[in-house]
Amino acid sequence: MQAMIFAAGLGTRFKPWTDTHPKALALINGKSLLQRNVEYLQKYNIRDIVINVHHFAEQVIDAIKINNGWGSTISISNETNQLLETGGGLKKAEHFFKDDIIVILNADILTDFDLSLMINYHLQKNSLATLAITDRSTSRYFLFDENNTVCGWRNTKTGEEKISRPSNNLSQKAFSGIHIVSKKIFPLIKQQGKFSIVDVYLELAKITDLKGFDHSGSKLVDVGKPESVAIAEEYFK
Repeated sequence: MQAMIFAAGLGTRFKPWTDTHPKALALINGKSLLQRNVEYLQKYNIRDIVINVHHFAEQVIDAIKINNGWGSTISISNETNQLLETGGGLKKAEHFFKDDIIVILNADILTDFDLSLMINYHLQKNSLATLAITDRSTSRYFLFDENNTVCGWRNTKTGEEKISRPSNNLSQKAFSGIHIVSKKIFPLIKQQGKFSIVDVYLELAKITDLKGFDHSGSKLVDVGKPESVAIAEEYFK
């Protein structure tokens, strides 16, 4: 089993740190977000990891080299020339993946939920993709039917809504930035260049069952803004 950590983003909401550093190297109780996610994956014996880089890419690469990957084998997908977003970033990294199962994490998400439960669920459902979700409040949601199958997406701030498959009983759940995909997804990704993985999922949901795995109740911190650091440091020692 392999993993990918998205660490290429500009981190515009995390200024002033990101004026001179990549967000992935922001410290939480002395450990960077990136190190914490590498160590999180190690708990589940996932030590073959791809990390994409763009913003202050050399700082990320140097940190990985200096720390010997924190005990994991890390490959770099370099997006220095163009930031490709989540979908484009995954597609560019396709050649790194030999295993069928790929766990994907956003570098700025910290959680303590049992990833093995989600992996087992993904395998049981034989899903092309499984999204970690919770019932927390946000402005952007994936929409699911009663079987936790992806049916669409909604932005409650703008009123925008995209329905991939109609259902009478849609529930909205917040995406945790943690997902598992099968390598079989790559030939089905038709988008090119820079694009969001959300758009990929909404297209694929029209033709196959993508699943949600609800881990509500576990610790989850989106370290997207500087004020989130104090919350993360309370939860993750």
